[in-house]
This record gives sequence, structure tokens and C-alpha cells, in this order.
Amino acid sequence: MILNLIRFIFALLVALVGLAYLAKTGHGVNFQAKPYFMLMAGIVLAFMVITVDLIFRRKNLSAISGLFLGLLVGIVLSLVLGALLNQVAKVFLDVHELREYGTLIRGGKLLIGLSACYLSISLILQTKDDFRFIIPYVEFSRATRGPRPYILDTSTIIDGRVADIATTGILESQLIVPRFVINELQTVADSADRLKRARGRRGLDVLQKLQAMPKLEMRIWDGTLVDNAKFEGVDQKLVALASQENGRIITSDYNLNKVAMLHGVTVVNLNDLANAVRAVVLPGEQMHVRVIKPGEAPGQGVGYLEDGTMVVIENARDKIGGDIDVLITNSVHTSAGRMIFARCTTETHAVNHLANHSRDST
Repeated sequence: MILNLIRFIFALLVALVGLAYLAKTGHGVNFQAKPYFMLMAGIVLAFMVITVDLIFRRKNLSAISGLFLGLLVGIVLSLVLGALLNQVAKVFLDVHELREYGTLIRGGKLLIGLSACYLSISLILQTKDDFRFIIPYVEFSRATRGPRPYILDTSTIIDGRVADIATTGILESQLIVPRFVINELQTVADSADRLKRARGRRGLDVLQKLQAMPKLEMRIWDGTLVDNAKFEGVDQKLVALASQENGRIITSDYNLNKVAMLHGVTVVNLNDLANAVRAVVLPGEQMHVRVIKPGEAPGQGVGYLEDGTMVVIENARDKIGGDIDVLITNSVHTSAGRMIFARCTTETHAVNHLANHSRDST
């Protein structure tokens, strides 16, 4: 949008230069009422400035910095090219010809200056995210709180736990949400499948909740990836963005976690974080679980705790749909989540009773 505005202003200024040249040479418009013309020009200019300010309510500091830097580079370049044009004119034209073509030379220098400013601004705005080593705008990135920003992927946003984590105030670094992740969320939210549509809308609601937090800094990333053509999938783009922005990816996707680690990108896995703060469950403890579905092995039943932890229960397939007391036998922690293995307490009591009976008999 800002580039289109710059192009419009460039075309308008070029047209005004041509109009002024015609008026100067007497072959076109001749402004007789100069005070009234200046008054009208001032009103029009003020109206244009106010309109632009109202249209662009949310200012982008990176774009504004690029605009001023491009303008500065363009002015310096136009001065150099103007001086070069003067030297060329002095070499090929005599004094009389210099006076005759003086207006034309000055108009050419002005057009060269406008073209240089336009090209400089356009080039810098389109490449400011690719070449960060150029010293004048190495600080274009918005200042962030904390050492390194966090980059959210689609699974993390849909999961929703990141909003609960942010509510605690533990996230002091900036949260970055790439535009291509938002586009993927929008695609999921527009899906014909009811479940996918609900997940996508949940993700969009989580983003709105994060944006509404006053103490959390969240930024929508609209930049350009270096060698963007090489990255096709969203996961590859996330890894490339984390490397480019020196950020850390927050995800609950097991595959993205592995890919990022292969590329040396720091990953914060929500499942690992949940396991780290979850209460430790030791073998021998008892708990009350509702058996939901059959397990993979014969006779197994599967239940879930309130936090979503899967509990695999031996010989509980015939108790599906009921609430039973189980005895924990083992607990496994992985990046994909935590699994608890258990067996029915009634079975445990029966085994202990048989063992005691056989011991008494001997």
C-alpha cells in the first residue's frame, strides 16, 4: 500500500514539474493570480496530508525509517548526478547554449532527482528485511523486550495454551506471528469440514486474545524471507524465519520440533513445558479414571486425565464407559506428551490375595 502511494506521489510530482516548465517557458499555463493559487495549493496539500494520516492509522516504524533513508539516499544520489550533468553540459555546450538550454537542464536535473529518490525508496522498502547488514538500517527491527523473540506456529495458536501462559506474565520477549501462519489459519477456518473450521476459528480467537493483552508485545510479521522461493511449506518458512530473526519457535508439532532442531533453531515445545510443570506421578499411586475407548493391545482400555494425559489400563476393555480406580505401574514422558500405564486396583487386590493365600499355605 505504501509503495502504491509513493508511486502516485512520484507521478504527480513529475506532472507538476512538466506543468511548471511549460508555465516558465510561456508555452502553457500562466498563473496570473499567484496568491490565490498558493492558497488553494496549501489547502489541497493540507487535505492530502490529513487524508493520508487518517488512512494509515497504524504506522509502521520500519517502513517510515526506510522511507526517510531512501529519500536521503535519493537526494545524495541526485546531487551527484546533477553535478555530473552540469559537467557534461559544460563540456559539450558553449556559454550561449548553456543560457539557452538552462531551463531544460534544470528540469532534467529535477526529474533525475525525483527518479533517484523514487528508486532508492522503492529498493530499500522492498529489501530492508533481506539485507540487515547494511549499517544505516540495521536497527529497523522494532525494539523487543527480552533476549530473543518467540515465533508462533499454527498448532500452537490452535492449541490455545500459549494464551494461558502469556496471561501469567512469564513471556517477556516479543511474540511474532507470521502472515503466512495467519493465512493458514484463515484457510482452516474456511474449511468445509466442521471440526477443522472450529479449530481454525479457535486459533483466530486466540490471536485476538493475545493482541488484547496490554503487557504482551505481539507483532504480525509481513517481511520477506531471504531466498523465499526455496521454502514451500509453512514449517520450512517458520524455520527460515527463526534463523533470519534469531528467534525461537513455540510449537506443539512433533515433526516441526525435529526439523527445527536439525537446522539448529531453538524450539520451545508446549508438551515439554506442560510435562515440566505437571505434578509427578509415581508408580504405586492410585487414581480414579474413566475408561473411554479400547487400547491397541488386547484387553487394554484407555482413559484421560483432566489435563489430557493418556492413561493406558491393562485388562480394562470390558470397563469402557465406567469409572474405575487404577494403580499406576509406569509413566513415560516424551515431546509428543505424557503416557501413564496402570492396571485396575481390583485386579491388584486379587493378585495380592492369591499371593498371600499361597504363602499361608506353604
